[in-house]
Amino acid sequence: MRVAIGSDHGGFRLKEELKQLMSELNVQFHDFGTYSTKSVDYPEISGNVAQAVAGGEFDRGIIICGTGIGVSIAANKIKGIRAALCHDVYSAQMSREHNDANVLTMGERVIGFGLARAVAEKWLTTEFAGGRHARRVCQIADLES
Repeated sequence: MRVAIGSDHGGFRLKEELKQLMSELNVQFHDFGTYSTKSVDYPEISGNVAQAVAGGEFDRGIIICGTGIGVSIAANKIKGIRAALCHDVYSAQMSREHNDANVLTMGERVIGFGLARAVAEKWLTTEFAGGRHARRVCQIADLES
């Protein structure tokens, strides 16, 4: 699995923590920035990660900001992206099993690092269940046209 990861300044520290987690899990990743806590605008970074996933360059993406809301809204503007804002393990699991979410968003200012690691690990290791859920994911895609 290849993961595109990015954050704005509000999510920089959590992004660095999740990069460490992915290294521990032997998950390949590319960091789309930002590379410090200096203020940046999140839509560009979110768009770059989402476009890389939608274009097939990466299997999944993770985007972090202060709350996770802005990056989720921005990522979901890209055709083919199903970004899920998750701050608990169950939602992360269901976003993969039922919705085939291909981007995970979180907010550094809303979640502790330990829980964020657990959320990301569950999200990275959970597969899409398919079946009746595949029909629904197709219906979501139809809304983009």
